[in-house]
Amino acid sequence: MLVIDDILLFPFRGLMFVFHEIQNAAQEDAAGEADLIRTELRELYMMLETGRIAEEEFDTREKELLDRLDETEGPAQNTQSTCTMADK
Repeated sequence: MLVIDDILLFPFRGLMFVFHEIQNAAQEDAAGEADLIRTELRELYMMLETGRIAEEEFDTREKELLDRLDETEGPAQNTQSTCTMADK
């Protein structure tokens, strides 16, 4: 009976594997983008401290980068919590 169950459930397990791999790829992409934004923020802070940009320009660019970071990290955190709940 177990062999029949495995044969019948194989398409569903295959689809779940594909969806899981797509989710992992999307999370890795979002993490890479978040790292890039953090690097840009570090460079921006260095530019401010060395006096290469004015504080007004710093404020506007920092706000833009922080907004992008929030957009990038927000959905990824929600997805991870949903996955951990579903796995339990």
